[in-house]
Amino acid sequence: MTSDPARLDTPAPLDVPAQLDVPAHLDIPALLAELTLEEKAALLDGSDFWRTQPIERLGIPAIMLSDGPHGLRKQDESGDHLGLLASVPATCFPPAAGLASSWDTALLARVGEAIGRECRTEQVAVVLGPGVNMKRSPLCGRNFEYYSEDPALAGELGAAFTQGVQSQGVGVSVKHYAANNQETDRMTVSAEVDERTLREIYLPAFETVVAKADPWTVMSSYNRVNGTYVAEHRQLLTEILREDWGFRGLVVSDWGGVSRRAETVAAGLDLEMPSSGGVGTRIILDAVASGQLTEADVDLAVTRVLTLVDRALPALADPAGYDADAHHALAREAAAASAVLLKNDGGVLPLDPSAGGTVAVIGEFARTPRFQGAGSSQVNPTRVDSALDALRTALEGRREVAFAAGYVIESEDADPGLVAEAVAAAAGADVAVLFLGLPPAYESEGYDRAHMDLPAQQVALLHAVADANPNLVVVLSNGSVVSLAPWQDRAKAILESWLLGQAGGSAVADLLLGAVAPSGKLAETVPVRYEDNPTIGNFPGDFGRVQYGEGLLIGYRWYDAHRLPVAYPFGHGLSYTTFGYDNLQVAVRADGTEPQVDVTVTVTNTGDRAGTETVQLYVADPEASVFRPEQELRAFARVTLEPGESTPVTLTLGRRAFAFWHEAVNRWVVEGGVFGLRVGASSRDIRLEGTVELTGDAFAVPLQADSTAEQWFAHPAAGPWLREAVGTEGFAAMLFDPESGQMIRAIPLSRLARFPGFPVSEQQIDEAVRKFADSAA
Repeated sequence: MTSDPARLDTPAPLDVPAQLDVPAHLDIPALLAELTLEEKAALLDGSDFWRTQPIERLGIPAIMLSDGPHGLRKQDESGDHLGLLASVPATCFPPAAGLASSWDTALLARVGEAIGRECRTEQVAVVLGPGVNMKRSPLCGRNFEYYSEDPALAGELGAAFTQGVQSQGVGVSVKHYAANNQETDRMTVSAEVDERTLREIYLPAFETVVAKADPWTVMSSYNRVNGTYVAEHRQLLTEILREDWGFRGLVVSDWGGVSRRAETVAAGLDLEMPSSGGVGTRIILDAVASGQLTEADVDLAVTRVLTLVDRALPALADPAGYDADAHHALAREAAAASAVLLKNDGGVLPLDPSAGGTVAVIGEFARTPRFQGAGSSQVNPTRVDSALDALRTALEGRREVAFAAGYVIESEDADPGLVAEAVAAAAGADVAVLFLGLPPAYESEGYDRAHMDLPAQQVALLHAVADANPNLVVVLSNGSVVSLAPWQDRAKAILESWLLGQAGGSAVADLLLGAVAPSGKLAETVPVRYEDNPTIGNFPGDFGRVQYGEGLLIGYRWYDAHRLPVAYPFGHGLSYTTFGYDNLQVAVRADGTEPQVDVTVTVTNTGDRAGTETVQLYVADPEASVFRPEQELRAFARVTLEPGESTPVTLTLGRRAFAFWHEAVNRWVVEGGVFGLRVGASSRDIRLEGTVELTGDAFAVPLQADSTAEQWFAHPAAGPWLREAVGTEGFAAMLFDPESGQMIRAIPLSRLARFPGFPVSEQQIDEAVRKFADSAA
């Protein structure tokens, strides 16, 4: 599955579909009373590839769900969900890999609003996105559709996008819930992951979207988690999603993601898509007849389907329209904010438009841009800008632009003639701008990448061009990180432009020429080598299982813990100006069970042009009783400043910024003590550090008879009881001996009770377990 060639033509004006004949409101209790059981079961199945089931006799209309998330991909009912068939023209915004590097929640909300308007114009009720899965491995073929390796960043961006879309009366489907971090065996693989890692790494982004944006739907992922398909996983779909987080919307399957329909209804999955042709309906009816499901189970799911339809009715009755030119302009703004200036030695960028001399533009990607990934998110753009055209237009009459293709995008073999042409163009120019990137076939939904490298012939071309002209700028087009270390010393500047959507070409020209200052920051680490990444040996798995053996340590958490050098750290990104940080202040507004801490820093533009900085706040917990990552992103803020301008930036931390998931007490816990506060321009460019001391939670780990003596002594209520029971002589001397006591206290208390002379019996221990159970958290 590959992207279509870039469309450089402007399509005909977009027509607004005829207004649907829909009711103003559904009386859901009345409908439940009138629906037959057969009709109820039918409502839990799609009517075709994209639409829900209508019940015409009761005036229940069908609504349409459609692919996203970086633009609308609306097909007719004979859709394919793989991006192979045509869809209506729509604005192609930068995919998530790009938008995430903006770190700009306001921008994500505006992009969401625009996509919501286009959905409304096309009478689409739900757009399938955003994707907030973690970038666990750099080789995941769908990384271009996901935001980040960090759950705090992904959650905030996903929430902002969701709020934007739903402000237009159109719903989202937050996906792919959960632990869907690879494409290899994606329909069947079991993610083997412990509870704490799930809670702290793979679920928080979904939780943030639910808490802050009230998404209309959540999409269950194809994979299994610890052996159970997510679509059948009651803990994930009901206990965590609904009971813990308060989600009040509908759970829809990923397309073709249902195996056992009755089990999915029991788990909390409401709508099966696409249509099963009546198979799912019959299974549900049979399950009710056999007692496997109750009609109340069916009614609950039907209520959620009808609620979704009801939420969609106002926008369906008023499809409105949108300004394609304005949306293209927004796509250009978003693309410029998404690109990351990785290096800029000697200030080679921005290029001076009036300096004279030739600019050699080299690389087929400059003429034929790759602006999105392949698969179900593939948008049919309303137009496409190329960087070559944009540079020629901007420099016309001021600097000559020479072009050489240099390579064939989908070829693995170098073309000597194209290389010679590129070298000649570079040799005759003042500066060479080389466009490199991943061919469409390298990354797509449905399969993972084989390696992190650029095509070999592109790297060879880079060396040849650098030999001809050392004043080299590299512009990258890729949806996932690529290896930079082997060749980056040959380039004076590197602009990571990701996949920038239909206006990316113009945005790149704006950045290269200084019309816009780069402000993007990496939302994922660029490792020196693939072999350094945390999933080595645990990706993509064996025998239908993939072990999340790195636990909490994905992304920068891993590289920090192992003191590994990286090519470019999480949060890194240069500008055409510089920023200073000073005057760190920490204020505790609330302590105890709901702490609130304000961290304020003054940021100053110390350069000679306006620019935008993203201030990042990381929290460390060096005194934790459990292993915790060295530091974790907990808050961030963007600030735009004129030269010499200063402003205070305040970042507020709540309870979860300091908490970890305590498996023994099955809840989030803040341990009292001193926390480190680190403010900087990236995870490895910390400018200021401070501390805060918090009271933390009062809690006790539940005791069992076979809990160690150490655990019993540490218990706030049971500890004093046990100390009194053992006294000060005999066993007490061994228990508290400076040399041997640690070994003795590591023995389970029930086993110590069997030692001759131990002063506490097993019966007393059992009674104590019951007595002190109420004092546990």
